[in-house]
Amino acid sequence: MPHTHKLDGKRPFHLPDLPTKGKPFHPDRDSAEKEFRDLRDELIKLQSRLYAEGKQKLLIVFQAMDAGGKDGTIRRVFRGVNPQGVRVHSFKVPSKIELAHDFLWRIHQVVPAKGMIGVFNRSHYEDVLVVRVHDIVPESVWRPRYAQINQFEKLLTDTGTTILKFFLHISPEEQKERFQDRLDEPSKNWKFSMEDLEKRKFWGDYMAAYEEMLQQCSTPWAPWYVIPADQKWYRNLAIARVIVHTLKEMNPQYPEPENDLSGVVID
Repeated sequence: MPHTHKLDGKRPFHLPDLPTKGKPFHPDRDSAEKEFRDLRDELIKLQSRLYAEGKQKLLIVFQAMDAGGKDGTIRRVFRGVNPQGVRVHSFKVPSKIELAHDFLWRIHQVVPAKGMIGVFNRSHYEDVLVVRVHDIVPESVWRPRYAQINQFEKLLTDTGTTILKFFLHISPEEQKERFQDRLDEPSKNWKFSMEDLEKRKFWGDYMAAYEEMLQQCSTPWAPWYVIPADQKWYRNLAIARVIVHTLKEMNPQYPEPENDLSGVVID
């Protein structure tokens, strides 16, 4: 079950043909939400052990179209974890200093340290997506980045980082509803940007860019998961399943005390 939406990086696929709805995979919302809450309790315990152990690292990457649900996923899945052991980084338009370096420079500075879970809200993959769709750099620049990203992620895994990558796959109809909700609800107005509507016009171009990115950069050491994300309850469950399964495989343990504590008495 945790590998239901995992890409193998070999078989070709057409991204618009992949499901955006979770009901075919789990028709019962109530039981799905119960399972999600149980998984989140497990995640809290596993993350506590990972932080205390201080030996392993987990990097979780989220990519999606605008209104795809990255923020909501992060809030819901990681609610209750020890904030000392989780770092969330949101990558915006590169600064002048960042543009003066290679595109992975700003990424490498914030990969997780030992004992930490690093969460990327957008990531280095913007440099084969936005720059491609909007012709910010020529193809001769962005196309070699697939191999460079794979090499970078191999370096991370070779040095002890486990990587999970989630593409939150929504339909254009669902995006339209979420944009409208942001307009209709005053407390959500701040989330809406006219730039989002401009990007929506390039939906087909973004799907083509995501499709090639997913095909080129789903590797055995850093696989992509294409998560049906129209229904938030299923999105959260599918992602929690993968993260908890992965942490169980990592099997972090509380460290043994440095001193023999038997017989210690506190006066």
